[in-house]
Amino acid sequence: MTSHVVMFSSGAGSAAAAKRVADRHGTQHLTLLFADVNGEHEDNYRFLDEAARWIGGDLVTLDNNGRTIWDVFRESRFLGNTRADVCSRVLKREPLRKWLNDNCDPTDTIVYLGFDWTEEHRLIRSKEHWSPWSVDCPLMWAPMHDKSQALDTLHYHGIEPPLLTRRGFPHANCGGGCVKAGIGQFRRLLALDPDRYTEWETREQEIRVHIGKDVAILRDRRGGVTKPLTLAELRTRIGDEPSAFKNEPIGGCNCMVPTDDEGEVMPSAR
Repeated sequence: MTSHVVMFSSGAGSAAAAKRVADRHGTQHLTLLFADVNGEHEDNYRFLDEAARWIGGDLVTLDNNGRTIWDVFRESRFLGNTRADVCSRVLKREPLRKWLNDNCDPTDTIVYLGFDWTEEHRLIRSKEHWSPWSVDCPLMWAPMHDKSQALDTLHYHGIEPPLLTRRGFPHANCGGGCVKAGIGQFRRLLALDPDRYTEWETREQEIRVHIGKDVAILRDRRGGVTKPLTLAELRTRIGDEPSAFKNEPIGGCNCMVPTDDEGEVMPSAR
């Protein structure tokens, strides 16, 4: 019997994808696998439990012994950024891979991700990264759904999406911050949740002191020169000039595949 394992992020996309798996294959051999970074927004955990009851199957939470991204940065003496997300590797990809190694046979297990039809490039990279497991994206099944249609599905079934999603964050990861998301995401976090932004700012400064280097999550590329941009400096510059960095894009909080520059080597399958 084939096992079906959904990488369950506590976001709307993976929940809608998991429901499609349950509807097609049933819930007897369905696992919703959630690796906790212990710093998601409080409402994400409400959504996680509510969505899991709606979908069915077994919700398995990997708690990482309570470790957070800040613990990982301190232990590794490395501050995550858009090019190297050591936090995702240690708290997401490695424990998820270990669980697959310990519990699943690649010959009869399918891994599902919450990418939609606009993210086929991520699916291509994911198949290579998660080999030898087969990888599929239910939102790409006919009829294909994008993230807005995934939200429509949740609303239709009375499932309220995470608060961050309802507040307009394109990614409901890490409380509204994410080292991979870029300036646009943190500008939004500062505007909508200044207290959480301050927490990130304080934590970043603690890691800078611990490492003893001028490093930052973000980078300022204006003027053709790239240099670190701390969250404290970003806040100050926006306060002085509200339109500063206004047109910066929001990157992708993709924890399931390493960045190009990371050079990550995953543990092999059993």
